[in-house]
Amino acid sequence: MKSKLVDALRLDSSPVAVILTDTKPEGALQFKEGRWGCVASTMLAVAKGRTAVFDRETFGCPGGGTGLGFGDQYRQCGLAIDALLSTGDAEIAAQMQRSTRMGEGERFFKTPELVRTWLGSVPISDVPTEFVVLEPLEQVSAEDEPALVIFLVNADQLSALAVMSDYARGSGESVIARFGGACQSILFGYAEAQRDEPRGIMGFFDIAQRSRVSRETLSFTAPWALFREMEANVAGSFLEMEDWRELQGRQ
Repeated sequence: MKSKLVDALRLDSSPVAVILTDTKPEGALQFKEGRWGCVASTMLAVAKGRTAVFDRETFGCPGGGTGLGFGDQYRQCGLAIDALLSTGDAEIAAQMQRSTRMGEGERFFKTPELVRTWLGSVPISDVPTEFVVLEPLEQVSAEDEPALVIFLVNADQLSALAVMSDYARGSGESVIARFGGACQSILFGYAEAQRDEPRGIMGFFDIAQRSRVSRETLSFTAPWALFREMEANVAGSFLEMEDWRELQGRQ
């Protein structure tokens, strides 16, 4: 799929298309059933040209399964996420079979109660398809319609996407930034896609996963309708003007 927006941004890697489907792509990366894996790391591999597929048995970790839209995998997998994201639980940590931060907690929230409050605001969903596929946008065929498009970008490119998201609206409210796992902007994107005017989601704020990307990299997740809106408005926008060209020329 050719994109004017991608060309204007001069990205170093392909945007990642999130596709909901009942058809499993051949040769795609996939975690082994019941084995741990990181959806965010796989997303980086997709941005470099691979295709990945996930289902309800191969989502890697409870946060990833929840982020991909396979229901509340924290609850289904029995993970004490309220302890993990806050002050930890030494007893639970001792029972776990692999290396974990559970003992001291990740301290992203002050108390377990606040984690439960946050979790109540998360738009947990169960996608209607068997598979969630991540594919480089440039490899998406004209017949496919992704649910979301995820950009991995630097600060200048993120700024451009934030401005572009409101270019044809003038609302000043076309972007949100929410706490969640590095892959969970996917879940927030599903919720945004249900709005009349879906917003873009700035992400990859997960401190536990930031080491997987460069210091300059964040994500911007666009529901398909927003991506198409931005794509249609590249011509005549600031992306063709001198201010943007000057930014592209700096180191």
